[in-house]
Amino acid sequence: PLVAFSDKDLTGNWKCRTIKAGGLSPLVIYGWFKCKVTEDGSGWRLQKISGSQRTTGRFFDDGEKRAIYLGSFSVNDDKAKPYGSGAESDQVGYAFRNSATEWRIEFPAPYYESKLDIMEFKR
Repeated sequence: PLVAFSDKDLTGNWKCRTIKAGGLSPLVIYGWFKCKVTEDGSGWRLQKISGSQRTTGRFFDDGEKRAIYLGSFSVNDDKAKPYGSGAESDQVGYAFRNSATEWRIEFPAPYYESKLDIMEFKR
């Protein structure tokens, strides 16, 4: 069952990994990398800070048990483009909490490699 975002502060360091389903391969599950969530006064911001495929973006409320993530895909240490720069870098997903220590973002129809990406987070 899903858990509400309203009673949880997601800021801090997280382990994160990406699962890619469909597309070039039926299923690819990457190892764990480092992600960080910060609060900048306007809401939560996410940065994937290790691994070759990166994301940086912002969360927006979409009800008690779901948030919208708008981010930008980049590779290695390339500077992320602002969201809205185009399909090759823009990322849109829904974030859901599974428990007090786990949550995920689902990215339907990503531009590269797969038909669905799921980014998992654990403390």
